[in-house]
Amino acid sequence: MPAGLDSIIRKLEEQERKEGKLPQVLEFYRELVQIQSRVGKRLGAPNPSFTDTPAGQERPLIGFEDLNLDWSLLNKTFKEVAATFARYPELFGQVPEHLTGAAARQPVTEETVKAWFNGTELPPDTVTADVNEALLREIIHASLKPYLLGYSTALLKLVNQENWRRGYCPVCGGIADFGFLDAERGSRWLVCSRCDAEWLFQRLQCPYCGTTDQNTLSYFTDDEGLYRLYVCEQCKHYLKIIDLRQAKSGVLIPLERLLTLDMDKQAREHGYSPLG
Repeated sequence: MPAGLDSIIRKLEEQERKEGKLPQVLEFYRELVQIQSRVGKRLGAPNPSFTDTPAGQERPLIGFEDLNLDWSLLNKTFKEVAATFARYPELFGQVPEHLTGAAARQPVTEETVKAWFNGTELPPDTVTADVNEALLREIIHASLKPYLLGYSTALLKLVNQENWRRGYCPVCGGIADFGFLDAERGSRWLVCSRCDAEWLFQRLQCPYCGTTDQNTLSYFTDDEGLYRLYVCEQCKHYLKIIDLRQAKSGVLIPLERLLTLDMDKQAREHGYSPLG
């Protein structure tokens, strides 16, 4: 199950006590998770309209129309999240004041969120000359995270892991941006970039283009064998994996995304790109 936000905060606070100061990217992430945790507690657990796994599940359990969004709270969260991004221009560049100030307009309309969720173009009036679209999508994602985590926690138990095994999330349809080999059998699991749901996937298949051609699939590993970088020569995408059989202490998967940023840099330098 996805790691709890409060567990991530405690882990980062423990690291800060040991090291005296967190790297800037982790300082930012802690602030972001604190917002998401606070909002998630206000939302409470979602109340899905079904309690059993749909027979022969063929699509993700939720679509945009299934999201029960508190638009007033979502817009307040967006402004707070945008202000957090704005405090770290060295990491993300400048965030326009009209997204963060007290008089900020409300960019997270239903049309905008639906476009983000479905992976289509954002409305033209949302992406203006002074707004970086990739950054705007990140802010929208971070603002929606408490909602998506709630659905993931409530619905993941309904998924038949052996039967799903697709390259996209069984809960929300998101793409994986991380994964792990489990401690029991070394089975490969994918982690949703949007809702942190975890699902079982084949070891010898690219989750992005679906190829099973072993001549195009390979992985690199670190000296300790803890991390693996899976790459595909057919689609030129990569996936970061942690081998929990080699982990010496508790691992919080969402945090591992940031603890392995050097792997992203190395992958890009060798011509691979992320998809999740």
